[in-house]
Amino acid sequence: KTPEAEIFLSSLPHEYYEENNLHAFLLELIGYYSETAKKVTEFLPFVDNWATCDSMSPKIFGKHKKELPEEIEKWLSAKDTYSVRFGIKMLMEHFLGEDFSLEYPEAVAKIESKEYYIRMMQAWYFATALAKNYDSVLPFIEDRKLEKWTHNKAIQKAAESYRITDEQKKYLRMFKIK
Repeated sequence: KTPEAEIFLSSLPHEYYEENNLHAFLLELIGYYSETAKKVTEFLPFVDNWATCDSMSPKIFGKHKKELPEEIEKWLSAKDTYSVRFGIKMLMEHFLGEDFSLEYPEAVAKIESKEYYIRMMQAWYFATALAKNYDSVLPFIEDRKLEKWTHNKAIQKAAESYRITDEQKKYLRMFKIK
């Protein structure tokens, strides 16, 4: 909330990793949804690593779940890796459990990318979705709706989770693609 912070946030791209992390953390402090969404969207094309991307979690987004899917849709269809990854992360953080809808894993499953950091986030999303919405998400594994690598990585990550029962892990492993 200082002029210096505003100048810093408008000075893109940053040169150093730490500057990007500071930028991400400052975005979390903005108290207005529309301003936060706008500044996150402006910043994401300059994010160049998973750590900065994954550390950013504006709390204000949790209070605007009706508006957030519109922004997430834009991020998921972006051309840059970390906008897409961030969009998947926001679905994972805000729309599993009680706010779950099948349209969200369908959107994540439709993403086609060769980018490791996107595919890894897709796998992480599905492993977490299995932990929180097992019965609803299981058909994505059973019907092999994910690309092979992502499919197998989602099963691996789910099997490593303490939130999945041993019986569920055993069942999931049967769907590993050789």
